[in-house]
Amino acid sequence: MDIQIRNLSKTYANGVHALKDVTLTIPRGMFGLLGPNGAGKSTLMRMIATLQEPDQGSIHFGDIDVLRQKDRVRETLGYLPQEFGVYPKVTGAQLLEHFAVLKGITNRRSRREIVDALLHQTNLYEVRNKKLGGYSGGMRQRFGVAVALLGDPKLIIVDEPTAGLDPAERVRFLNLLSELGEDAVVILSTHIVDDVSELCSRLAIINKGTILLEAEPLQAVAAMRGRIWQRVIEKTELHELERAHPVISTKLLAGRTVVRVHSAASPGAGFDAVEPGLEDVYFSTMAGHYGGRGERPVLEAER
Repeated sequence: MDIQIRNLSKTYANGVHALKDVTLTIPRGMFGLLGPNGAGKSTLMRMIATLQEPDQGSIHFGDIDVLRQKDRVRETLGYLPQEFGVYPKVTGAQLLEHFAVLKGITNRRSRREIVDALLHQTNLYEVRNKKLGGYSGGMRQRFGVAVALLGDPKLIIVDEPTAGLDPAERVRFLNLLSELGEDAVVILSTHIVDDVSELCSRLAIINKGTILLEAEPLQAVAAMRGRIWQRVIEKTELHELERAHPVISTKLLAGRTVVRVHSAASPGAGFDAVEPGLEDVYFSTMAGHYGGRGERPVLEAER
């Protein structure tokens, strides 16, 4: 089953256009929704998770009308929001078992087997009797995944899951998400480009409520080859360079500034062609430079 999103729009009471005519098809596997904070990612995730209503548009998950058949969606949904609370004085095993009861797993023996299996799957079994208040940030995130996996969901939504994790915990968490994408639709909403490049077979870039690009990451990167140029400059040169060339990103390196430019031909002396990455796709798309060789953002409605 895949998710069909058509012409979805949402405007808040304060006038903010959170979503503008969003159309997407999200297939089984890992799908990355990439965009800056405030781009509309969380609004879209909450709508798919049946927690918020759009002003117009439709969402279907297989034969389920998400907006009209919320109970059917929730039966097969696992949702890990960006922020979620836990009871700090309760152990991981106790709280997970409590959530299992709420999920309708009433047989005690079956419930214990399911809870133990999920604790093993999320690498929390050894700390199952530790109070949640003593869990690290990564352990808490993995506990949230364990809760989301109760009931063997076929639709899993994770919203900004690696924000604040240290490098080791981030790797553990991403490995876990990768395993989940084999049997379900897993939507990863994030502003971290590396999370998407390492996990997702398909992505969409969203900004200011609008889908700017929908593509396969490898194909999107391939389309940028020969169009990304790099030069190391003094910081004082940056303003003039930005006036002359479409600069897509800058970063400091040993006190100097590394500039990357999107251009169909060499921008001039001192620039070297470099192998593009998904970060270049992201910044070029955000700046409105993606394409130029006949490519343009591909919306599912045009397929």
